[in-house]
Amino acid sequence: MLAATLILLTAVLLDAAIGDPAYPLHPVRLMGKTISTTEAILRGIRLSGFLGGALLLTSLLALFGGGTYLLLTETNKTSWVLEAVFAAFLLYSSIALTDMFNHAYPVAQSLQQQDLTLAREEVQKIVARDANLLNEKGVARAAVESVAEGFVDGFLSPLFWFSGGAALTALTGLDPVAGGITAAISFRVTNTLDSMVGYRNERYEHFGTASARFDDILNFLPARLAIPILSMGAFLTGMDAEACWRTGLRDRLKHASPNSGHAESCVAGALGIRLGGPTTYPHGTVDKPWLGDQSGTIDAESIERCCKLIRAGGWISLLLFLAALQAVHFAGF
Repeated sequence: MLAATLILLTAVLLDAAIGDPAYPLHPVRLMGKTISTTEAILRGIRLSGFLGGALLLTSLLALFGGGTYLLLTETNKTSWVLEAVFAAFLLYSSIALTDMFNHAYPVAQSLQQQDLTLAREEVQKIVARDANLLNEKGVARAAVESVAEGFVDGFLSPLFWFSGGAALTALTGLDPVAGGITAAISFRVTNTLDSMVGYRNERYEHFGTASARFDDILNFLPARLAIPILSMGAFLTGMDAEACWRTGLRDRLKHASPNSGHAESCVAGALGIRLGGPTTYPHGTVDKPWLGDQSGTIDAESIERCCKLIRAGGWISLLLFLAALQAVHFAGF
């Protein structure tokens, strides 16, 4: 468990220091390519419905999750140090907190420079909606929502499942490092699947159902944990912690997703803005409910304040899970 604690700390510090560099053999990129190839094979043999989607999910979990566990346990037989280095690399590759900030800040800077065209181009890199139809407030709202939602998907959930997987594996007497990384990688595979096939349209209505529902399950607890974490973050950064907590509890289930509304509602409350509302995608306009109270203006400063809040939430999350792992360690596991 001590090794798992150090791996978690190392992965988060690496993300904070250098972000998530893009390169061809990035684990998440490999997942994406494998998903595309497997989907094409399944559709080629006429498995394009729910069964095909379920096979896609299970095969990817077996390949990446099961493969990760076998690789780490075998590496441990040779050198626990090599296992730890490889595990830290995999966990670091599974989180993307700094990467979110690196995409959000250019949007804020473009708005501050009153360059709406550039702001639209920058925000289009991180959202699926049609940025060409957004005004300044729409661009700022899209960036804030992306960062808020990404806090759970891109950071809190990987840490949650790594820590939970390590603790549960330790309780069974097996290798907690291998168990924790396997859980984190399994989450990342599922989340990547959801982002690629979890759409409610003609092509993926049935094929993406298994991946979308499993992603909902894996994000269920982390999304709810985001409310106290972000409320504490709001308090520490001088934002409205009471409104963060109150709005999070009030508006968290208004979102169509069972999980996305939790962090977004908290951010809306802490910043004193409204998120959501009618959103135009390439396939049409979705009339989303409003989250938060319309008491403040959403602009470039809102993006920066959101990043500040999420960054605080990230450090709080790290301390929380480090403490949890150490508690299991001192319990004798």
